[in-house]
This record gives sequence, structure tokens and C-alpha cells, in this order.
Amino acid sequence: MPKTIRILVFNNEIEAKLLSEILTEKKIPHIVRSFHDSAYDGLFQVHSGWGILEAPKEFSDEILKIYNEMSHPDNRLESV
Repeated sequence: MPKTIRILVFNNEIEAKLLSEILTEKKIPHIVRSFHDSAYDGLFQVHSGWGILEAPKEFSDEILKIYNEMSHPDNRLESV
């Protein structure tokens, strides 16, 4: 894979997995890195976010567009 840059910070694991699945389906190269460290029981995730997404720079605009569409309030399920 070409050189990657940090594109965004995830708030939680579900967000990371969902975006990763969408990017994989669209064949967009990416890496998801979690900030979890079992020695500290996830302590740094509270301050730094759940993790990050890295990808080649040329995909950053497309990834951010997908992420923003995925995160838009109108796309959320209503409470039951």
C-alpha cells in the first residue's frame, strides 16, 4: 500500500467497523488503528478517541464524504 496519512479519529469501535466495511466494499485501501492498550485497559481511548483511520492521501476527500454521510443525523435510527 502507498504511504498513508491520518484521515480521521473514530469515536467508537462500531463507527470504525462500519466505515471499514464500507471502504472495503468500495475497494478503498485503508488501515484502522485502535488506541486500546490492554496494559492500561483502554485509558488512552477516553482522551484520544477510539482509534484512527489511515489511508493514501488521494482517497481522503472520498473517505471524509462517506464518513460524513454515514454520521449525518438524518441517517440514524430512531429509538424504539
